[in-house]
Amino acid sequence: MERRFSRCLVGGTFDRFHSGHMHLLELAAGNAEFIEVWVSDDLTTQQKSPFILSLEERLAELMDWVELNHGARFSTHILRDSLGPAPVRDDCDSIICTIETRGNCERINEIREENGLSPLEIIQASHLEDGVGGIISSTRIRAGIIDRSGNPWFPELLQELRMPIEMDTILKEPLGVLYEGPEESPEIAMYKVLDEVSDDAFIVAVGDVCVQTMLEIGVRPDIGIVDGMTKRSELPDKEKVGDDGWSIILSCVNPAGHLSIDLFNACRTAIHSDTDVLIKVDGEEDLAPIPVHLLLPLNAVVLYGQPGKGVVVRVSDEDVKIRCREILDVFEVVSSG
Repeated sequence: MERRFSRCLVGGTFDRFHSGHMHLLELAAGNAEFIEVWVSDDLTTQQKSPFILSLEERLAELMDWVELNHGARFSTHILRDSLGPAPVRDDCDSIICTIETRGNCERINEIREENGLSPLEIIQASHLEDGVGGIISSTRIRAGIIDRSGNPWFPELLQELRMPIEMDTILKEPLGVLYEGPEESPEIAMYKVLDEVSDDAFIVAVGDVCVQTMLEIGVRPDIGIVDGMTKRSELPDKEKVGDDGWSIILSCVNPAGHLSIDLFNACRTAIHSDTDVLIKVDGEEDLAPIPVHLLLPLNAVVLYGQPGKGVVVRVSDEDVKIRCREILDVFEVVSSG
C-alpha cells in the first residue's frame, strides 16, 4: 500500500487508551509509512488533572496496542512541552490532530517557516461519538460517564430490577477492602479508613451507622445514603442520621432486594449536585453501591458498613464499574404490569 507521507508526528496525553485514540492512530497509519507517537510526561499531565494515569501506565497501554497492530512502523517518545520536536525536525512531513489541537499544529508550521523548514501537512481526525450523545474522550472516561469503547456505564433505559436469590450469597462478599473494628466502637474502623483516603476524595457513605459515625468524628461525606435501619431492624430515632447540616435532602422508595427507578434517579441527582446530599431511602439501601459506582467519576470512594466487622472501602475504578455492570445484567426486570 502506497502512503502519501513518509513520517507523521502524533502528540497527546493518551490517558485510558480508548477507541478514539485507536481511530487517530489508524488514520495516521493509513497516511504515513512511519509514525512517531509523543506522549505527554507526568509533569505536564498533572497540571491538567491529578487523575491521569502515570506516564509508565499510559505508555504501556499504548505500546501493547502498537505491538499488536503495527509493530515496527510506530515508535513512542516522551513529550515534555506543548510543541515537541515538530518545529525543528526536517525529516517529517505530516502531523495529525483533532479540531482542539489544530491551532497547535498551525503554530508549529509558523515556527517551521521562520526556521526555513517546509510546513507539515496537517491531517485532522474526526471525533468518535459515544453512546450518550458526546464524544469518546479521556475526560469523559475519567468522569465515569463512558467506558473506553464509548458505552455508557449507567443504563440509559431505567427499569425496576430485582436481585435474583442466587446473588444474595455473592453480594454478601465485600465489594472492596474491609477495615476491621469493633461493632460497639465503629469510629475505630472509620478512623483507619479516613487515614487512607485522600483529603480531597469524593466520598459516598452508605448506611446509617457509616454515615453517622463519619458525622460524629467531624467528617461529612459528599453523599450519605440511609434507610433508618441496621441489621434489618429500625434504629431508635436518636441513632438515625438527622437532616441538620445537609445542603440537599432527597427521598426515594426502594424495596428490599430491589433497585428501583426512584433510587437510580436519586443517586444520579445527588452525584450531579455541586454540594453535599443526604438520600433517605424508604425501604432498603443495601444495594445502592451498585448504581453509585456506575455513576461516580473514577477515583471517587464508596464506604459502607459490614455489620460486626467494620467498614468496606472501594475506590470507584474501571474494574468495579465492570463488575457492577455485570451484576446489573443478571438482575431480573420487575414487570410494570
